[in-house]
Amino acid sequence: MSRGSLGRIVILTGAGVSAESGLATFRGPDGLWEGHRVEDVCTPEAFQRDPALVHAFYDARRAKLGSAKPNAAHEALAKLDSEWPGELLLVTQNVDDLHERAGSTRLLHMHGELAKGWCRHCDKRFGWLSKMGESAQCPCCGTVGSVRPDIVWFGEMPYEMERIDDALQHADLFVSIGTSGAVYPAAGFVQTARYCGAQTLEINLEPSLGSTFFDESRIGPAGKLVPEWVDEVLNLA
Repeated sequence: MSRGSLGRIVILTGAGVSAESGLATFRGPDGLWEGHRVEDVCTPEAFQRDPALVHAFYDARRAKLGSAKPNAAHEALAKLDSEWPGELLLVTQNVDDLHERAGSTRLLHMHGELAKGWCRHCDKRFGWLSKMGESAQCPCCGTVGSVRPDIVWFGEMPYEMERIDDALQHADLFVSIGTSGAVYPAAGFVQTARYCGAQTLEINLEPSLGSTFFDESRIGPAGKLVPEWVDEVLNLA
């Protein structure tokens, strides 16, 4: 395989990439739901029914961001972003900011960002690092009580799907890292990429639900396997 054959790379990352930085995955024994049902903290209906509970849940998660640091997988992907001469798009399902802090720039958050707020009154999005709560004031329009976390909840459409779909259709290589393959539409990315002719690689702690769709699976910790894979790609003749 030559470097020229991998000119266009699309990478999908999930919670498994950030687990080694101390941020729990959703489905592990210490999962992010922290005893709550998904329906109680991660749907528009939950926010309408009990905004205080939803705000408290995301305020707690936001507070944990400061103690988390990018790990070797984040740093390796940032290195690839910096040194890869072809097209590259890093799509993350994660709402943390560890990819950015590691240095990745060719990046989009399909499920939103924990460190941002969204005003439902003026439809503006903005940085938000402190507690939000029901009395948060929009810094753009000044409205009180209209701010929610800029998070894509279950039942809502992920961000920039047209851009992602276009990248998948034109990719030479699709790589999925640290994701369970259980949540759509991200779980279907490998099928789109493969149908359109891309090579496909999975890097995960255990085989995902969609492992059979990948040309190759590498099983183990992202902090070890991702740097190894990045070095392989950058060393291609």
